Amino acid sequence: MDLGYENAVAVVTGGTSGIGLATVKTLLGAGARVALCARNEGRLAQVSGVLERDFGADRILSRTVDVLDRDAVNGFAAGVQDHWGRCDLLVNNAGAGRQSTFATTEDEDWRAEYELKLFSQIYPIRAFLPMLREARGSIVAVNSLLAYQPEEHMVCTSSARAGVQNLLKSLSIEFAPDVRVNSVLMGLIESGQWTRRFEAREDQTDSRADWYGALAERKGIPLGRLGDPEEAANAIAFLGSRAASYITGAQLDVSGGLDRHI
Repeated sequence: MDLGYENAVAVVTGGTSGIGLATVKTLLGAGARVALCARNEGRLAQVSGVLERDFGADRILSRTVDVLDRDAVNGFAAGVQDHWGRCDLLVNNAGAGRQSTFATTEDEDWRAEYELKLFSQIYPIRAFLPMLREARGSIVAVNSLLAYQPEEHMVCTSSARAGVQNLLKSLSIEFAPDVRVNSVLMGLIESGQWTRRFEAREDQTDSRADWYGALAERKGIPLGRLGDPEEAANAIAFLGSRAASYITGAQLDVSGGLDRHI
């Protein structure tokens, strides 16, 4: 299947680790030029150097950006416009989850979580929308299964994720037919967070495979394992591509069957 990324320009926020970095590599491998951003300047420089070595410096553009800083995001979009003159795909990936119950979530935590989840979508979409309209491009948001299947220990994040999903559905209608808007709903994907939990495991004799297998069983994942970031990246690349040209307002579940909703 030809995804149609040859010489296209993709933008990935939160592109230096986990799903974001895997998506950057997948899109580069498919022929796209990629602009990525992240908050950590040192990590961004390190990752960009490796990407330039592996894929060519002319295909990488990196900027240190906090996606909650409207001016910085606008500057990032202006830099992409100046450098490549177009944007075919925006992947909004920034934003980790908060673990808390209703009883342990303070007012400022609610405000911070809602601001992070919503404005990490709003600011990049607003900034890149003119280029996306011109290119008849697409937006793919990395969201969580929590949007439809909340958990009591992540009540704040779950409700914010649901708000994001509603926003994306609205935008898919408002932006049609010029720009497609879709999302991926992530279940448990291997990440630095899970690596740290593995390293701090109670029984240090447990192997990585055994520990992750027990985690998948405890969580009730039918496929019996956590997902790889590359598997999530493949879903993102498909939804953002010309191969998915008749798909908008949709959400693709990437959870190994963990979803229980219909």
